[in-house]
Amino acid sequence: MTIETWLAFTAASAILLVIPGPTILLVVSYALGQGWRTALPMAVGVALGDFTAMSFSLLGLGALLATSATVFTLLKWVGAAYLIWLGIKLWRAGGTLDAKPRTDAASSFKLLGHAWLVTALNPKGITFFVAFLPQFIDPKADLFPQIGIFAATFLTLAFANAFTYALIASRARGVMRNPRAIGAVNKVGGGLLIGAGVATVAVRAG
Repeated sequence: MTIETWLAFTAASAILLVIPGPTILLVVSYALGQGWRTALPMAVGVALGDFTAMSFSLLGLGALLATSATVFTLLKWVGAAYLIWLGIKLWRAGGTLDAKPRTDAASSFKLLGHAWLVTALNPKGITFFVAFLPQFIDPKADLFPQIGIFAATFLTLAFANAFTYALIASRARGVMRNPRAIGAVNKVGGGLLIGAGVATVAVRAG
């Protein structure tokens, strides 16, 4: 792949990971209730969960690409529409982050396992990967080297994102409960998702 493609994927992944979802709510809840010690096991669990969801998604994408390039191209169009829909939904979400402090005693292993389950078993996560990843895959190039680079990049960012959220929640709790801050994240993230979807449609049409 070109460096431009990798940089675009890295930037898009970073933006999408920052947007609060079920996994981030779980990370923040534990960090609010139990402090910074939850950061590492939760971040590892999130990365493992994303690896699980991404693996299932990539297996499906690989099978699609091997079966029909036309179907794979159609999936890219559907994926672009899905990104636009997600962006509109996120833009209208407002500034709420319903993360209540969890004070139940939990070992590092339990924290890791809980984060892994929530991340890996979220059906929206698998749907997202199926819609998101094809936008950056070149069907004319070798598939597995592309998959390896994209997976390593995304998982590194996912770990760093969860770790940062946990630290912020444990050290600067007011930020996590500030509707303006969360609203700004939602609106910026939603706008960028819409822009990514529109840009993808424009490139396809071009």
